[in-house]
Amino acid sequence: MTITTVHWPTHQQTLTETGFALLPSLLTADECRQMAALYDSPVLYRKTIVMQNHGYGSGEYKYFTYPLPPAIDTLRHDLFTQLAPVANDWNAKLNLSQRYPTTLDEWLAICHEAGQTRPTPLILKYRTGGWNALHQDMYGELYFPFQAVLFLNQPGEEYTGGEFIMLEQRPRMQSKVTVLQPKQGQILLFTTKFRPAKGARGYYRVTMRHGVSEVRQGNRMTVGLIFHDAA
Repeated sequence: MTITTVHWPTHQQTLTETGFALLPSLLTADECRQMAALYDSPVLYRKTIVMQNHGYGSGEYKYFTYPLPPAIDTLRHDLFTQLAPVANDWNAKLNLSQRYPTTLDEWLAICHEAGQTRPTPLILKYRTGGWNALHQDMYGELYFPFQAVLFLNQPGEEYTGGEFIMLEQRPRMQSKVTVLQPKQGQILLFTTKFRPAKGARGYYRVTMRHGVSEVRQGNRMTVGLIFHDAA
């Protein structure tokens, strides 16, 4: 399956209703292994973060530099095209003035004019005992309301644990937790900051954060695609 054969109306509707949508496997096992192998090519990265040094959890991630590897760049562009209409619909529902263009290049140009010029796509590696605290990926005043994570390993075979966790903080209600274990090659789309929810007086914001539970055994690797650049 390719990104063009995905039934986007279904996933766009799911994204609006829940704040996340899990796409079917779009990369083969070989393609995932090739992408994971990029981790050991230091020329591809502008910065490495050791998470325990910052209180983020336990693990390591690296920010790609421009130009991005072709497969990652193409995926980032193609996903943005499908997500931009949903982003504009969300902002309209929440009475937010920001509107997004139809292409990633146009949006990145806006980010760069605002001084947000550093690339944000990253590759993450968690070994046994690794985890990631609940957080939001905000890198400046301008942000795109969705991001994506591509899963490069097969759970149950290459690692155990390491579930993807989302926490929904509902106003005047207890928080809701969602736990997912996507398969190798799948892409999870999810909200960067909040989602709209319908109330008696119209739409309101429901804040969401995401993280990773502890990896009990093995290595877990993912690629994170963030559609706004950093200040």
